[in-house]
Amino acid sequence: MPALPEGMKVMDTRKLRWRPRTVSQKLIITYTITTIFIFIVNTFLFMTINQAIDRISDVYSSNVKINALTGDLDNLEESLYTYLSTGSSSDLSAYYIAESTYSASLSDLSIIGADEKVNATIEDINGISDNYLDVCHEALSNARGGNVEQYASDYSTIEDIYSYLKSSLFSLNVLQLNSNSDNYTAMQHTLSFLEIVSILILVGVLVSDLIFTLMLTRSLTAPLEHLASEANEISAGNFDVPEIPVTGDDEISVVSTAFNKMAASIRGYIIQLKASMEHENELRENELRMDAELKDAELKYLQAQINPHFLFNTLNAGTQLALMEQADTTYRYLQNVASFFRAKTNREKQVTTLTDEISLVDNYLYIINVRFSGAISYEKIIDDDLTNVAMPSMILQPIVENAINHGFRNLDRPKKIVLSVYRLGSLISLSVKDNGHGMTQEQIENILAGNVPVRARGDETNGVGLGNVVNRLQLFYKTEDVIDITSAGPEKGTEVILYIPMPE
Repeated sequence: MPALPEGMKVMDTRKLRWRPRTVSQKLIITYTITTIFIFIVNTFLFMTINQAIDRISDVYSSNVKINALTGDLDNLEESLYTYLSTGSSSDLSAYYIAESTYSASLSDLSIIGADEKVNATIEDINGISDNYLDVCHEALSNARGGNVEQYASDYSTIEDIYSYLKSSLFSLNVLQLNSNSDNYTAMQHTLSFLEIVSILILVGVLVSDLIFTLMLTRSLTAPLEHLASEANEISAGNFDVPEIPVTGDDEISVVSTAFNKMAASIRGYIIQLKASMEHENELRENELRMDAELKDAELKYLQAQINPHFLFNTLNAGTQLALMEQADTTYRYLQNVASFFRAKTNREKQVTTLTDEISLVDNYLYIINVRFSGAISYEKIIDDDLTNVAMPSMILQPIVENAINHGFRNLDRPKKIVLSVYRLGSLISLSVKDNGHGMTQEQIENILAGNVPVRARGDETNGVGLGNVVNRLQLFYKTEDVIDITSAGPEKGTEVILYIPMPE
C-alpha cells in the first residue's frame, strides 16, 4: 500500500491467533509435548530417588562421627602417654596436634533430630571432655616442671576419666546405632515405595502417550476412511451422499471440504440438467416471442443512440451561431458543454488517458463556474510526464462533482479545488483537495466501507458514486489499495487521493 499522507491513521484491530493447521504440525507438536512430559516425569523421579539415597547415606553419618571422635580420643591419650614417657618437644607437638583434632571433632558431634537421651549423653561427653583436657594440661605442666609425683597422680586420674569417656562414647554410639537402624529400615521402605510409584508413573505415562497417539491417529484416519467410503459411493453412481463433517483446517479438512463442494456441484449440475431438459420444450415455444422482444430492444437502443447525437448537433449549432454573432463567452461555454457531454455519453470508450480525464474536469469546472459566476477557484499542479498513462474513464470528474455538491453546499466562504498529479514511489497519485465542510473520521470510515446513503431525489450528481470509481479502479489495476480519504476535521476541507501504478 502507498505511504499514507500525514495525519492519516489506519488501525488494524485484527488479532492474530495461531493453531496447528497441517498434519505435520500436529505430529510435531504431539511428539514434542510427549517428549517434554516424559522428560519432566523422569527428571522428577530421578531427583526424588537420589534424595532418598542421599538420606540413606546420611543415616549412619552420626555413627561415623562418634567412631572418629573415639579414634581421636585414643590418639590424644597415646600422644599424652608418649610425651610423659619421653619428654621430647616433638612428642609435645604431636600431643597438641592430637588435642586440636579431638576438640574439632568434639565440636562437630551435634546430631540433627536426636532424642533427649542422646542429647543428654552428648552434653555429658562434652563436660567430661573438658575435665579430661583440663587434667591433661595440669599433668603436662607438672611434667615440664619436674614434679614427677604429681603428674603421676594426674595421669592416674586421666586414665580413669579416659575409661569413663570411652564408655560414654560407646553408649552414645549404641544409642545412635539403634536409632539409625530404625531410620534405615524406614528409608528402605520409602525407597521401595518410590520404586513402585516410579514404575506406576512410567506405566501411566506410556499408557497416556499410547492413548494420545491412538486418538491423534484416529482423528487423522477417520476422516480419510469416511472420505474413501463416500468416494466409492459416488463412483458407484450414488450422488446423494451426506456431507463429510469438517472440524479442522488441515490438509484432510481441505480435501474433505473440496470433496463436499464437488459432490454438491455434481448434484447441482444433475438438478440443472434435469431442469434444462424439462424446460426445453417451453423454451422452444417462447423462441418467437423472444425474437420479437429482441427486435423491440434493438429499436429502443437505436433510439437511445439518436438522442445523444441530436444533443451534440444542437450544441454544435449553438456554438456556430454564437461564433457568427461574435458572442465569445457563449461560444466557449457551449463548446465546453458539448465536450463534456460527449465524454460523458461515449460509453464505448471505457479506457482513456489521464490527459482526457483532466480535460473533462477542466470542462466541468468551467461549466460550473459559468453557472455560479466563478465562485469556485480551481488550481492544477500537474506533472506532465505522467499524463499519458492509461486509466478507466470517468474517474476524476465524479470526485470533483462530489466535492462541489457535498463539500461546498451552503458554504459562504471562498471555495477552492486543487487537482494534483505527482509520483509517489512506484505509484501515480491523483489528488482532489477542497476547502469545504470537511469530514469526521467516522464519515471517512463509512465511505471507505461502502456504508453511504442512497442518493436523494434532486441531488444534482451524475449518478457515478465513489464506490463505482473505486470498484472500477480495483478491477482495472487488480489491486485493493487504490484510495485514501483525509480530513483535518469539520470545516477544514477534504482530500481524496487515488493511487494508480506507474506503467512499465
